Formats: sequence, C-alpha cells, structure tokens
Amino acid sequence: MPFNTLAPQFSRLGPGLVLSIAATGLAFAIHTVFPAVPAMTLAVALGLLSANIPGTAVLTAGRARPGLDFAGKHLMRAGIVLLGLKVSIGDVIGLGWLSLLLIAGVVLLSFAGTYGLARLLRLPGEAALLIATGFSICGASAIGAMAAVRRIKHQDTVLPVALVTLCGTLAIGVLPLLMHPLNLNPEQFGAWTGASVHDVGQVVATAQTAGTSALAIAVVVKLTRVVLLAPVAAAAGVHQRILHVRERSNGKGDAAKSIDGRFPPIVPLFVVGFLSMVAVRSLGWVPPVGLEIAAAVQDILLATALFGLGSAVRVRTLIHTGGRAILVALGSWLLIASLGLGAAWIMIR
Repeated sequence: MPFNTLAPQFSRLGPGLVLSIAATGLAFAIHTVFPAVPAMTLAVALGLLSANIPGTAVLTAGRARPGLDFAGKHLMRAGIVLLGLKVSIGDVIGLGWLSLLLIAGVVLLSFAGTYGLARLLRLPGEAALLIATGFSICGASAIGAMAAVRRIKHQDTVLPVALVTLCGTLAIGVLPLLMHPLNLNPEQFGAWTGASVHDVGQVVATAQTAGTSALAIAVVVKLTRVVLLAPVAAAAGVHQRILHVRERSNGKGDAAKSIDGRFPPIVPLFVVGFLSMVAVRSLGWVPPVGLEIAAAVQDILLATALFGLGSAVRVRTLIHTGGRAILVALGSWLLIASLGLGAAWIMIR
C-alpha cells in the first residue's frame, strides 16, 4: 500500500489501536499476578471501565473510536482463524460417538432454548441470535462469526459480547463451588466445564481448580463445541440467502440486497480460514513451538478485540435498555449449565 494511502489510515486507526494494545498489555500483566482471572475477561472489564469511569470515557471516544471499532471487528476475525489451530479432529473423535452426540445435543438445545427465551422476552431477532450463538458455542468468537454471516452491525454485537463474557466469568466462581455438593469426580467436573462454560480461557480457569485430569477433558470437550461454529455459521448463511431470495421474489428490491448489492457469503472467509487451521493442526503440519506462538498471538488478538468491544458499552444505557437481555443471559447460563451437567454424568460414569 502506498505511503500516501497508509498514512491517513494510520492517522485514523492508530490512536484506538494503540490504546487497545496498551490495555491488552495491562490485562495480561494483571492475569500474570492473578492467574485465575482470564486475560479475556480482564480486557472486557478494562474496556467497560475505560468507557464508564468519569474522566477516562474521553479516551474511548473521538479519535480513538475508529481504531477501537476496527479492533473489535477485524482483530476478532483474525483471532477466530488462529483459534482453529487449537482444534485437532483426532482429539475430538477420541471422545467417542456418544460423547460427540451429547455435546452436539447440548449446543443445539441451549441454542434453541436461549433463542426461544429471548424471543419470548421480545428481544430483537438479531440480539436473540447473537446471544444464543455466543452462549451455546464459544462466546465472543461465535458472536463475531454469526454477526459476519448475517451482516449484523458491529455495534449490535457489543451487548451480547459483554453478557457472554460476564456470565462466563460468573461460571469461574460458581462451578467449582458446586463440584463437591454435586458429588462430581474431576473428570466429570472437567466434562461439565467444557460443555457449559463459554470462552476457552474461562474453561481453563474453571477446570484447573479440579486438577490436570479435569483440565484435559474440559479443553477437548470445549474445543469440540468450537468445531460446531463452522456448521452453525454455514446454516445461518444458508438461511440468510433463502431470506434474500424470498425477499427479491416478493419485489422488495434493495431490502433483499447485502451492503454491496450481492448475496452475503454462506460462510465468511475467516470461517474458511478457521476450518483450514483445524485441518493444518489435525495433519500435524505445525510444530509444538509454532502452536504455542500461534496460541499467544490468538490470545493477544482476541483480548485486543474484546477491549475494543467493551469500550463501546455504556453501563447507563445497558441498565436502561438491557434488562431483558440480562434475564435472557442468566436464563441461558442456567440452561447450558444444566444440560452440560447431564451430559457430563452420562459421558463419564
């Protein structure tokens, strides 16, 4: 890109990106001191604080806003691509067909239940879809993928991301307290955590409280849920295309077009990238050191994106307009925790 084109872009995006990167560094520094708190959660929390504490809100407005929005959208997609390198098809198949069916059932039932509850409480269809996707599959990453498929505005993803991150953080504190009252052994607790907690980092933070055996199965079960991101995104893309065709046939014209006048893609390019990385990991083409570097880069990208998204949340607006969404989030959290617990009991007896 010529310098005379690059310079204006950096001038527009630079302040927000620099702020996001600095906040990400702070999040990881805090995580180093308090390992039980995931860096992703800290990044969202710092974004929320920066946008709502008097005297600091000015940092996330004005000149910084374009760069923060860029981080929330595009760095999120880059992080989703690298997330594929954490998934090995061999590990997934190793769970056995019964476990795979149970995990798929948890995802489908929690998705349908959350969407139905959201519509019952009269949330807009797009908000209902994003919350259902995030809570049932893999948190903010799934929300970003679904928003891309359905051409949902970036600002409409802010509330669902905040809710799924906060509820995932709630799981870190609550689930370990229930392990002994529910008489779960470490493997059962790990399976429950992997089947019901939203973000990968939150799964690790929760499962590690029960030891390495719990952590090992929790990560595999969780990454099996992550694999379902691609088919769910594809199904949403097919549905979106059917709607476009129907609207065009009904003569609605521009209402049936995407932003650029073409049909939206069934599967966005970054989801294809995610699947490609799953294949690369499964074929063993990346050495362990490469996987470690990719995991570190992915964490940085997602944390930077989550700070950008968190910085767009105004607590006052959330209180006034997000009451029903909070009820849906808590209901979904209880639903997937219950379904995941049932699946864990069946998977590991």
